[in-house]
Amino acid sequence: MQATHSASRRLFLARTATATGGLVVAFLIPRAGAATAALDPRKAVAKDLVESFVALGPDGGVTIHVGKVDLGTGTRTALAQLAADELEVPFQRITMVMGDTGTTPDQWITGANLTIAQGGTELRRACATARAALLDRAAARLGVPASELVAADGAIAAKGDPAKKLSYAELVAGQPLALKVDEKAVLKKHADFKVIGQSIRRVDIPAKLTGEFTYVHDFRLPGMLHARVLRPDDLGAPLQSFDDSAARKVPGFVRTVRKGDFLAVVAKNEWAAIKAMRAMKVRWGAGTGLPDQATVFDHWRSRPVAKQDVTQKVGDAEAALAAAPRRIKARYDFAVQTHASAGPSCAVAKVENGELTVWTASQATHSLVDELAPIVGLPREKIRCVYLEGSGCYGRNGHEDAAADAALIATLTGSPVRVQWMRDDETARAPKSPPRSMDFEAGLDEQGNVTAWTGDFWIALNHIAAFKPLDFPLLAATETGLPKPGNWVGFLFQNSGIGYALPNVKVNTRHVEQAFFRSAHLRSPGRIENSFANESFIDEVAFAAKADPADFRLRHLKDARGVAVLKKALERAGWQARAGINPERGSGEVLRGRGVSYLRYNNATTYVAAVADVAVNRRTGEIRVERVCVAHDCGQVVNPDGTTNQVEGGVIQTVSRTLMEQVTWDRTKVLSRDWVSYPILRHDQVPKVLVDLIDRPGEPSWGAGEPTACAIPAAIGNAVFDATGARLRAVPFTPQQVLAALGRAQAA
Repeated sequence: MQATHSASRRLFLARTATATGGLVVAFLIPRAGAATAALDPRKAVAKDLVESFVALGPDGGVTIHVGKVDLGTGTRTALAQLAADELEVPFQRITMVMGDTGTTPDQWITGANLTIAQGGTELRRACATARAALLDRAAARLGVPASELVAADGAIAAKGDPAKKLSYAELVAGQPLALKVDEKAVLKKHADFKVIGQSIRRVDIPAKLTGEFTYVHDFRLPGMLHARVLRPDDLGAPLQSFDDSAARKVPGFVRTVRKGDFLAVVAKNEWAAIKAMRAMKVRWGAGTGLPDQATVFDHWRSRPVAKQDVTQKVGDAEAALAAAPRRIKARYDFAVQTHASAGPSCAVAKVENGELTVWTASQATHSLVDELAPIVGLPREKIRCVYLEGSGCYGRNGHEDAAADAALIATLTGSPVRVQWMRDDETARAPKSPPRSMDFEAGLDEQGNVTAWTGDFWIALNHIAAFKPLDFPLLAATETGLPKPGNWVGFLFQNSGIGYALPNVKVNTRHVEQAFFRSAHLRSPGRIENSFANESFIDEVAFAAKADPADFRLRHLKDARGVAVLKKALERAGWQARAGINPERGSGEVLRGRGVSYLRYNNATTYVAAVADVAVNRRTGEIRVERVCVAHDCGQVVNPDGTTNQVEGGVIQTVSRTLMEQVTWDRTKVLSRDWVSYPILRHDQVPKVLVDLIDRPGEPSWGAGEPTACAIPAAIGNAVFDATGARLRAVPFTPQQVLAALGRAQAA
């Protein structure tokens, strides 16, 4: 089955106006008694126990506990669909609890495109184990073999005698499901799905539309104080002294908190905390300095390398390259970027009876417990992190830092504390993606066939083993004298290898020992940069071979699902094969072209192909992405509408990252502090997005949050070449970059 979706801002506005007679924009001012939440008692959380995932209520309701969280991506709904089908209960009876370390199992962080593939599979297995156990209990009580029973609507009945029936509530009354998850539990067949594969409406949207949804920013505790943390502009500058005499005069001021280089003001309300922060006089020492941004990629290549890995090897690439009659080289760079979440990070913390509770938007609440323990001096079993949705991030923005700030201040003051970061905190001080630089060389024979391919990647080193608790250099840890060994930046080597069948390939990754910023994972870490380079270079090779870039890819693509997804994108885009640049690109100020890109995420899971249509103003250098067609195969689709949302969002965010996003700095500090100094895509710049989902019932369900993003930069860059004959090899494609590339192309 294939589903086709189209999204555009104009269509949304038109439909809204038609349905309502106009578009009303409302602003909700939080009430003094804004949202609070009572904590559920701690319960079993071991990942090998069914009761860690599933709780059957006496009223027929089912509570599902998962360690993954919904970052606004719709996984609260999708995971509930998986549970409803596997348990045979109506979707409406499912209540989801996500990311509360006191009640949910540790399923690792919400990231790496694994929420459905890994977290969902673990949940299904627990639910299938529960269903089998309930069938066995019913068989014993009804005197009917389990094979003659059927589970449906939260009850089990005899196939030939519906009067013989027991509800799940009756089956667990006085005897909870205290059993181990059966790793070999038989999962439900796709032909029997009732809600998996359906576009169930997201359960979180109604409350978000009415303003009743509790974001972490809305959360309140009785007697809660507000805090702001003061930090230097210069990277790594130590605190030398401060004068809080003016801050003490601010109405509502409570106290100043200092521990080492950590400095904060605490007040009775948020505005008082802001005024007190601004009234503080602080003297900072010299910072650690930053490299010259103008030559940052050369600097990145010169930094110490901790190790090198050959991530793909086929044949003898060196020998084949040496023998090739034609050789092509290119270098690609990808800038430092940041999440720049629309809402600055926030967290609330309290210490009570020797236990610390932190309400946080972290996508790694279980790992955050381990990170907070040394900062606050408590054992991990005395710390509980409770997830509340915050601003979107797809990785690590300032959420964890704000949580550490709140936890430390609450521990030092003994009062419940809310920490709200400011705009410059989020943009300038939150972790950044590390830079990336890549070299490629290919060999061609006289007929234009690829005989050799080599790639060399300078990537940031992961200082933490995969699937272990993160040990990240949180600001509060560093400032209080707890230096951390390094960063978790994601699986940055992934997609450095190519997905095409070539006779001789060698791909090398150089793991740079230490980045100069606090680096962390940002949507599709590693894969987006690597795919940009691979898919840009394959386009250059196709041009050198005088081949249509889409046909060239299909010629070297031997994966049937990959071929299908690429052909579907080409079909949707109305691709017309041609070698060379667009003969119909125009001759005036604005030139038009189209570009293609393909990848398989991690070279192992979701397939994506994209075709971008662009208009390039050769006078100003501005690129306008007019349309993006995406074909997407993530196996069995759990929720088509939710999956389409993820694909559309991946396109829009990555158009922004590709065209304009880069962190800027001088030799001491970050200069990107707001939306002027770190611009992002505006509504009137959003392209039309057409999405084709290739659903594969019965196949494993893979993630949809990250793969599409990886296809966009190269698709845009290749489209610019099609329009202008100029190659763009460094993200972002700013007007200055475009004009420089046009100049080089004219001079060539």
